[in-house]
Amino acid sequence: MTKILIRGAKVLGGEPQDVLIDGETIAEVTPSDIALPGGGGLTAPEGAQVIEADGKILLPGLVDLHTHLREPGREDSETVLTGTRAAASGGYTAVFAMANTFPVADTAGVVEQVWRLGKEHGYCDVQPIGAVTVGLEGKQLSELGAMHDSVAGVTVFSDDGKCVDDAVIMRRALEYVKAFGGVIAQHAQEPRLTEGAQMNEGIVSAELGLGGWPAVAEESIIARDVLLAEHVGSRVHICHLSTAGSVEIVRWAKSRGIDVTAEVTPHHLLLTDELVRSYNPVYKVNPPLRTERDVLALREALADGTIDIVATDHAPHPHEDKDCEWAAAAMGMVGLETALSVVQHTMVETGLLDWAGVAERMSFKPAAIGSLAGHGRPIAAGEPANLTLVDSAYRGVVDPAGFASRSRNTPYEGRELPGRVTHTFLRGRATVVDGNLA
Repeated sequence: MTKILIRGAKVLGGEPQDVLIDGETIAEVTPSDIALPGGGGLTAPEGAQVIEADGKILLPGLVDLHTHLREPGREDSETVLTGTRAAASGGYTAVFAMANTFPVADTAGVVEQVWRLGKEHGYCDVQPIGAVTVGLEGKQLSELGAMHDSVAGVTVFSDDGKCVDDAVIMRRALEYVKAFGGVIAQHAQEPRLTEGAQMNEGIVSAELGLGGWPAVAEESIIARDVLLAEHVGSRVHICHLSTAGSVEIVRWAKSRGIDVTAEVTPHHLLLTDELVRSYNPVYKVNPPLRTERDVLALREALADGTIDIVATDHAPHPHEDKDCEWAAAAMGMVGLETALSVVQHTMVETGLLDWAGVAERMSFKPAAIGSLAGHGRPIAAGEPANLTLVDSAYRGVVDPAGFASRSRNTPYEGRELPGRVTHTFLRGRATVVDGNLA
């Protein structure tokens, strides 16, 4: 069994600690005195690998509740192998894989295939998300119980990419998953209000002459679904919340005791619809980039807990689907390898969150929402050694040529962002060492 001593790491951004990994678990955590000649709080066992953390930030392995791995069916965009490599590079030890594959992950057979691919490649754990409806068509419930009872143990269900817009179907789904503690993750987009929409509806869309995507298309679905969740007594999770109005609805719902959680993407914490003036399709995403007012509201909501987690909505596309005119371009951005840097930039460096807060929103809470055992655990003796070591002092320019993802559709190319994941450990096994895939 491999022993690894991480010396002098700031656990959750606190005082330096020495952390000893023994096999798949954390054996010991003790205060470090890295100023002492030749040592810290722990003496390295014979044969142990020593990592001099030098005050780097040690976090529990990150968990992404919203990743598109594309396999099966769109391996030209991403595969489970390349997607999990990208995840490990970004500090993730587990991802939830969305169901909009080809074929759709609406049966036990497909979710088990994705789960097994994750086990086979091993750069991070892959927990499949099951489709709410057959073929994502919104007409008939999928095999929710069979997917839950499968070896994949599905607990999160979503038609992401499409909205479950039929209120009766949504109610039935909420009732069904309540029996086994599951959750419906809703892509909040009223389809009739977004026909032909290309970007956020507002001043910029009017000036550019592009079809507008109104905030109310998101907010109306969220309002309906929190009321349905209250009526049924079930759990609903709001995917990629993007407007100030949506924040207020979720805040109101939580004040009533409704069991609702919500996520925000890194790009909605940083980018605005002003970027669409470039007509660069890399900025085309669903839901669309919103206004500066929305961005600031989302940051405040993430800080105060109204928004529970950060989720990447990692949406890889091949070059030809983005290198075209705006109207024809696919919607989506890759995000696994830059998410933590964007959160450091928008939330930590602005004083809105400390590193313990980052761990809560990018590890502890997403694992809890998805009922994912072994992840989002404290950095303490006896816990699984799922860990991420971050050099928060690093500054670098984003270069997608170095991405592990198969796709390169990042909105941050050429932008300087802080922080770099130097090491990622999955149950004590290094998947990233010195910033490189192991």
